[in-house]
Amino acid sequence: MSTPHFLAIADVPAEQIVRLLDRAVELKRTRRSPAQPLRGRSLVQIFEKPSLRTRLSFDIAMAELGGHSSYLSPAEVGLGRRESVADVARVVARMVDAVVLRTYSHETVEEFARHSAIPVVNGLSDLEHPCQALADVLTVRERKGLRGVRAAYVGDGNNVAHSFMLCAAKAGLSLRVASPSGYEPQPRFIELAQSAARTSGAKIEIGNDPLAAVEGADVVYTDVWTSMGQEAEYERRRRAFAGFQVNAALLARAKPDAIVMHDLPAHRGEEVTDDVIDGPQSAVFEQAENRLHAQKAVLCWLLGETPS
Repeated sequence: MSTPHFLAIADVPAEQIVRLLDRAVELKRTRRSPAQPLRGRSLVQIFEKPSLRTRLSFDIAMAELGGHSSYLSPAEVGLGRRESVADVARVVARMVDAVVLRTYSHETVEEFARHSAIPVVNGLSDLEHPCQALADVLTVRERKGLRGVRAAYVGDGNNVAHSFMLCAAKAGLSLRVASPSGYEPQPRFIELAQSAARTSGAKIEIGNDPLAAVEGADVVYTDVWTSMGQEAEYERRRRAFAGFQVNAALLARAKPDAIVMHDLPAHRGEEVTDDVIDGPQSAVFEQAENRLHAQKAVLCWLLGETPS
C-alpha cells in the first residue's frame, strides 16, 4: 500500500474532502475532550517561508491530539542546497511519523514525497495551499452551508485560488473567480475544478469583472495581490489589480448577510480595507482558527487514526 500524502486538493477524491470536513467539525466540537488519538506520534515541519497560521495550527494540533511537533527552519535544513531533498526525506522518515513542508516550488514537495516513507503534507507551495482551502470550505460550511451557496473570489489566481476553487467544486460550493486579465488561475486548475463541479452539482465560473463576481454572493474571498517571492512585481501588480479591492462599495453588491474571507496575512488598504476585514461581516478570524481543526482532520487521516 502506498504512503498517503496531502500534497494538493487536485489529488484528493471528493469523498475524502467531505470526510475531512466532517471530521474537522467533530474535532472542533470535541476540542476539550481528553481523547488523544495521536498519542506518541510525531510531526516535523520543514519550512522555506515564514508562517504564523500553518506552523501554529500544526503545533497545537499535534499537542491537542497527544503527539509532538518539531520545527526546522530554512537555515537549519537548506532543502536542495545544504542537503538534497531526497536525503532529508529519507532521514526524517526514520525519526518522525509525518512531515509538513512549506516551500517555494511545488516540485520540492513532490520530490520529497517520492522519497518519503511517511505522509507528507503541503503546508504551502507556489501551486497549491490545500490546508488553507480545507479550512476555507469548513468556514463556509459552518456559516452558510454549501449546497445552493455561492462564493466569489476576487484577486490573484494564485495557489490559494487554485486550492479553494478545487475544494469548493469537490464539496459542492459554487464559485465565481474574478482576476485581472493575465492573472487568472492556471487553465489546468480551471478544467479540474469545472470537471469536479459537474459531478458535485456546483458551478465554477472564471471572469475578469469583480462587480459581476460579487453580485448576489453569499461569500466574498480575497487574497494579497503580491505573494511572498513576488516582491519585485509589486508596482506592476498594484496597477493591474486596481479596481479589485474588497471595500464597502464592492461588498454592497453581495447579499446583505454575506461573509468576508481572507487567508491572511492581509495587506490592509490594498486588497481589502480595514472597515471590511474588521467589520461585522468578516469571518476572517474564524477562518484562521479553522486552520487548527482542518489540520487535525488531515493528521488523523494520514496517521491512520480511526474516529471513536
